[in-house]
Amino acid sequence: MARRRLRNKKIRYAVIGAGLATGAAVATVLLPSANAAEEKTADQVMDLCNRARVVNGKQQSIEDFGGHPIAGPSFGSDNCDFVETNFETFDGPTEKSSIDFPNCEPNATDPAKVSVTWSAGAAQGQGKYTATQQGGGGGLFGFLSGYWLKHKGTLDMTVTSATAGATEQREVPVGKVLHMEFTPKLQRMTGEWRVRIDAREATTVTNATPEQNFVAPDVVEGPVVLPGAAGAPGLVDGTSKAVLTDC
Repeated sequence: MARRRLRNKKIRYAVIGAGLATGAAVATVLLPSANAAEEKTADQVMDLCNRARVVNGKQQSIEDFGGHPIAGPSFGSDNCDFVETNFETFDGPTEKSSIDFPNCEPNATDPAKVSVTWSAGAAQGQGKYTATQQGGGGGLFGFLSGYWLKHKGTLDMTVTSATAGATEQREVPVGKVLHMEFTPKLQRMTGEWRVRIDAREATTVTNATPEQNFVAPDVVEGPVVLPGAAGAPGLVDGTSKAVLTDC
């Protein structure tokens, strides 16, 4: 009997993790199929990727994903690669980054000179699914670091957050209240996790199976980070400004 060719299936999902800077949103879309039993959820696709024999060219052992030769789980697929398709930078939401400094005394006649210390934080973006939330260089989220770090001034994806801050000398006019605001510069990496299960020949106890392919698009956001001085942690890139309001 001729071998039946199984059409490749695609599962698509998008995850944007934004942490302190951008909030979070998750969307899952399953492409239509003539056979619903052949579909896999986004969780299942990412699990197959996490349990691939080779991930981004690195040979895995079952211990890398908590497997066991007898109790399992074992390998779920033969290969998984992340392919970056787009990278962009944009301004994040503006946030108040200091306390208020008022010059509102009834008899005030001169601007008030103040030393303003401000601080703002931005968290590294992560995916919703467990497989992409593993940090510290392990798991699928750790595999993304190689792509993320090739872009200038980016935050290592094994680091959960970074900050921005400074101390500035400012003048507060009479009848005004001063505070600082900070707008972080963020970046977005778009790509696809491509999972492959190789074709298998028939044996005395199993039928032949064709090659299967799954695609799981992924979107990750995080802050642009300036290089730190003398090995110190880098600061989040962005724009700070003084804002004056009436007393």
